Amino acid sequence: MNKNLLILGAGTAGTMMAHHLRRKLPKSEWAITVIDRDDTHYYQPGFLFYPFGHYEEQDIVRSKKSLMPKGVSFQLAEVDRIEPAEHRVLLQDGTSVGYDLLIIATGSRTAPEETEGMLGSEWRKSIHDFYTFDGATALREKLADWEGGKLVVHVTEMPIKCPVAPLEFAFLADSFFKQRGMRHKVEITYATPLSGAFTKPKAAKKLGHLLGDKGIHLEAEFVVEHIDAEARKIVCFDGRELEYDLLVTTPVNMGDEAVRRSGLGDDLDFIPTDKHTLQARNHPDVFVIGDATNVPASKAGSVAHFEAEGLTANVLRHLRGEPLVPDFDGHSNCFVESGDGKALLIDFSYDIEPHEGNFPFPFGPLKLLEESRLNHLGKLAFRQIYWQVLMRGLPLVGVNRIKQPVETA
Repeated sequence: MNKNLLILGAGTAGTMMAHHLRRKLPKSEWAITVIDRDDTHYYQPGFLFYPFGHYEEQDIVRSKKSLMPKGVSFQLAEVDRIEPAEHRVLLQDGTSVGYDLLIIATGSRTAPEETEGMLGSEWRKSIHDFYTFDGATALREKLADWEGGKLVVHVTEMPIKCPVAPLEFAFLADSFFKQRGMRHKVEITYATPLSGAFTKPKAAKKLGHLLGDKGIHLEAEFVVEHIDAEARKIVCFDGRELEYDLLVTTPVNMGDEAVRRSGLGDDLDFIPTDKHTLQARNHPDVFVIGDATNVPASKAGSVAHFEAEGLTANVLRHLRGEPLVPDFDGHSNCFVESGDGKALLIDFSYDIEPHEGNFPFPFGPLKLLEESRLNHLGKLAFRQIYWQVLMRGLPLVGVNRIKQPVETA
């Protein structure tokens, strides 16, 4: 009888792992099943561009089933809870699925209900988000005929998916309003709970200068206590207030609700995970990848890509009874849209600050921590790379680098 490898989640991380492991595990010995609640796979980086009219729906939506490799079973179902001690997953229809090894790739979700005053009569009227397709669509409609005023781009708290995306939104908004000849009618403020524009000091300094150059006010260490939707202002715990005519917020990000029901997560429903091996703490037959983990790396598709390489090798070691190799070092890279048809590229890890130089080779062609038109074109080209390369678990030339093993924490 075949053993069963079960993957929860058919987003970026789950789809990549299905491809990696289907190629590595013999079909005569292992069945692979992927479970997800729906069949719609979104290219989430596209949510940043969609409100500004740069993409259409067909550019950023695919069927999850269509992205699965041959030989993998895709099941539409809602997970009720995970029971690692029994090696099974209970579904909301009352059935259960057993497994020999489990990979949790359930991602993260926005939770606007966690902030007082965010949801209500003004939600998606004067208060918007763009981290969901519905949110990006409503914001697209709002921006199409917005006449200007005070725009506040706001981050509720970290961690969030793609930590630079709200900052990119502020830069793109600056360009958008300039192109429409109404930038003088818009006052843009970027409010963040961080002490600067980004988590890494070197990048924060560079991006902070860009905010200033574009006339975007940075309101740092702004930890929102509540939103007064009627008065149109957000209120910080220290008493500061920011008035807005249009608030584009990034709500609290949390793990999947099934994680909470299972008692496997932390306060934000992210799963405690070894940050180098990606094995779940206290559950040796469970591995976690992507946004579902609590590892201190960016919640971004590039991180899931780098995680997937090492996790595949560790899954195979685990099945052979061999020690795991702690080789994931938090590696992340991303293009940062800076507006006006330019972008920066940053590359960093747990311990290494974003650095300058060339990428992905010593001779280029892309520049790190430097604005360029080529970086912008690289970000636009990444959409096709995502669908054709990353989702198939294929290598990226010059980018797939398994780092030297590091000591576990």
